[in-house]
Amino acid sequence: MSKSEFLKEITQRGFLHQCTDLDGLDQQLMSGPVIAYIGFDCTADSLHVGHLMSIMTLRWLQKTGHKPIVLMGGGTTKIGDPSGRDDTRQLLGNEDIARNMAGIREVFKQFLTFGDGPTDAVMVNNADWLDDLNYITFLRDFGCHFSVNRMLSFDSVRLRLEREQPLTFLEFNYMILQAYDFLELSRRHNCLLQLGGSDQWGNIVNGIELARRLDHKQLFGLTTPLITTASGQKMGKTAGGAVWLNEERLSSYEYWQFWRNTEDADVGRFLRLFTELPIEEIERLEKLEGQEINEAKKVLADAATTLCRSEEDARHAAETARQTFEEGQSGEGLPRITVARDRLSGGIPLYELLREAGLSKSNGDARRLIKGGGARVNDARVEDEGYLVNLNDLDGESVKISAGRKRHALVEAA
Repeated sequence: MSKSEFLKEITQRGFLHQCTDLDGLDQQLMSGPVIAYIGFDCTADSLHVGHLMSIMTLRWLQKTGHKPIVLMGGGTTKIGDPSGRDDTRQLLGNEDIARNMAGIREVFKQFLTFGDGPTDAVMVNNADWLDDLNYITFLRDFGCHFSVNRMLSFDSVRLRLEREQPLTFLEFNYMILQAYDFLELSRRHNCLLQLGGSDQWGNIVNGIELARRLDHKQLFGLTTPLITTASGQKMGKTAGGAVWLNEERLSSYEYWQFWRNTEDADVGRFLRLFTELPIEEIERLEKLEGQEINEAKKVLADAATTLCRSEEDARHAAETARQTFEEGQSGEGLPRITVARDRLSGGIPLYELLREAGLSKSNGDARRLIKGGGARVNDARVEDEGYLVNLNDLDGESVKISAGRKRHALVEAA
């Protein structure tokens, strides 16, 4: 049984998957503030719900008296992490990486306290040491500590090869650079712990081995489980795409609604992982059954949205949902798209608007939704796949379209 507050908290909430030396780490955490990091490559200008496990782990680390480092992959993004992928990531230029990094910074401002204090978070960019590496010197000094035989055994490489998907030499270097990141953070910031998803286990172990061989220093690694929903779906994926954490990518209403639509079987687990509610309260909520479980889902949506956005955003999203579902109103906070009035006057296929509003993945999905009776215009069911939304459908200056009973958007004429 762990003694440190951090390990006790993340264990009872379901964050702990693997640890390189649980007892040793527990002792370190008990002896004073431990510095830990997680790396995030800058592949988009926002993180999404799939990153929340890592973000919440850093948040709990700070709340229990330790210091988080958010490592921005300004250097490693130029290569691309092959973990969990069957294809090569698109390579980004310096301007794209800088823009994405700025967007990701905004996400972390919601979850962590940054500053110069002993437990204040810091944000570091691995381009600071990777960009100026001399390739020959790096290979000579560090390449000799990595076994290709062992690297081929790690899941990020092995699974790609087993599926006969191409793995470039560029990507193969990624795990060496991640190991080197851990070594640099250990030397520069006295970082002792790397956190990450379970798919990062091999990369984390490489960094620990590198520090042991070169600096004779013990570092630690801890991973969180990869989360899927009770029905087996990848966490954070919807018909409209990824559930982004930045307001610019996804409205607070849509974010709130994502959590409100959690499957019944996931409510307790998600309350533990993605809110800071006391365990006793979560145990009470997860026992609710029937219609009462919807109240627990609203609590989840409110708490998760407050953490990621603000209490005001959560309250406004909840009120929009209440107006939409209980009073039949349009709801001012619904996601909106704008179309040209001229285009609307000629009629726009409903399936196109459903796709453009993010309520379906494709025109084909939208057609199937309509055919199955799941589409609505101004709350009236539409079963004609060729239905054209036009100016006659306007209620004021907008048309409300719906996919099922829980997902809505407003189409505004401009």
